Amino acid sequence: MISIMASLQSAYKHSSLLPPLSGSALKVIAVLSMVADHSAYYLMEHGTLLYEVMRCFGRIAFPVFAFLIAEGFRYTRNRMKYFLLLLGFAVVSEVPWYLLNGADGTHNVLFTLALGVLALAAMEAFKKDGILCGAVILSIACFATWSGVDYEWRGILMMVVFYLLGNVCNPSFPSGRKAQLFCAFPLMMHYGIVGALLACLVISSYDGTRGFIYGKVAKYGFYAFYPVHLLCLVGYIVLFP
Repeated sequence: MISIMASLQSAYKHSSLLPPLSGSALKVIAVLSMVADHSAYYLMEHGTLLYEVMRCFGRIAFPVFAFLIAEGFRYTRNRMKYFLLLLGFAVVSEVPWYLLNGADGTHNVLFTLALGVLALAAMEAFKKDGILCGAVILSIACFATWSGVDYEWRGILMMVVFYLLGNVCNPSFPSGRKAQLFCAFPLMMHYGIVGALLACLVISSYDGTRGFIYGKVAKYGFYAFYPVHLLCLVGYIVLFP
């Protein structure tokens, strides 16, 4: 574990390899990572070098999405609408998800993100009662695991960590971003250490700006991309079995 954290510190030292990234740039990187991950998983022969490389790159996606959810929740003007938007696209995405995975008891990642928003809302609603707040968040995390949503309880806690430590700054952690990543890294590494380090590199380059994705069309198009890309994978499998 010590060597892993040393690697994480090294990644921070070399974060200048990436230019400052806006929220929009993070979204694009996460989407490309997700497409690479799903393309490898559903379309390629498992166990090949290219497959492993693409899956490793694909591990960037969820931590970045989790970070963006925490940032979005922090700044959105209508948190209920934010939750319902994610939930609505999650329901729509279940159709292509089922076509790809069958009745395997799993559910798509947009449900995970929606539950994450619910957990963050619980943090705000019950922040004066730490025990109740913790109990509600743990209940949501347990429900995520029981229901079979992607990334299960780790996904929920990752969003909680990113939100809770978003403004931390003390001598031990010179910036809140590093505090977030050091605490979230043990959750990320379950899905691959190299991918987790790459995700940390991307998130640590976030410059706090919104970026070039704005307006309703761009915003809804970003969410719609998830079910659309799943449908494209289904179509490819049907046409080229």
